Amino acid sequence: MTDKSTIVTPDSWSGLRRHTDARIGLGRSGISLPTRPQLEFQQAHARARDAVHIPLDVAALEQALADSGLESLRLHSQARDRATYLQRPDKGRRLDAESAAMLKQISAHQPARDVAIVVADGLSSAAVQRHAAIVADAVAQRLKAEGLSRTPVCIVQQGRVAVGDEIGELLGSRLLILLIGERPGLSSPDSLGVYYTFNPRVGLTDAARNCISNIRPAGMTPDEAAERLMWLVKESLTRKISGVDLKDKSGEAYELDGDGNRNFLLE
Repeated sequence: MTDKSTIVTPDSWSGLRRHTDARIGLGRSGISLPTRPQLEFQQAHARARDAVHIPLDVAALEQALADSGLESLRLHSQARDRATYLQRPDKGRRLDAESAAMLKQISAHQPARDVAIVVADGLSSAAVQRHAAIVADAVAQRLKAEGLSRTPVCIVQQGRVAVGDEIGELLGSRLLILLIGERPGLSSPDSLGVYYTFNPRVGLTDAARNCISNIRPAGMTPDEAAERLMWLVKESLTRKISGVDLKDKSGEAYELDGDGNRNFLLE
């Protein structure tokens, strides 16, 4: 009779698994993965695919925003469906004609606001569905405390990061805050990202944006993300820049040792 305890060869790194979601220390069965890790991998892959392909429930998101007292606008990119969005990234970076016309009309009849807040489904509807309303509320509260006016939350279906630049430009906002579902990993299918841009306009590259990533229960909390974002906002307003010229130093207080000296490992 085969001793079942010898079927799976343990990995000496298995104890490290309690510190990370990474697939380490899985052991092996012969030259293959054991059955359980293999099935867990397949499940994680399915969740990542679902995060990309399941449509955003816009009505539910609008209600979640409304429950926090945030009004919203529903917009759409030039990518009419998910297949086009995935195959033509350029289509996801610009608004369709109807959405652009709506924003032009709003801009013509209302004064410009300091900040345009945009939510785009991106590559993870799961991230947006679960976290966007919470993060938007945390950000809106802090903007109000700083005396900064904001637009309604613009929800863009089939939207990519650069679509926010067009929205900010059309609405005449000085600052753009865009929340978007990040490309899902096998251990993080629901990660939300925030992109911040000073003086948004069509044609900017990623070099003009600051990014705060990995907002999810196992990563950065909404409040922490909002605090880091507001550091960028205040610094940006003072220096009139964003992107690679604006380094995020919001966490420097955590880089000091008990005597107030900078950790030598960070030098």
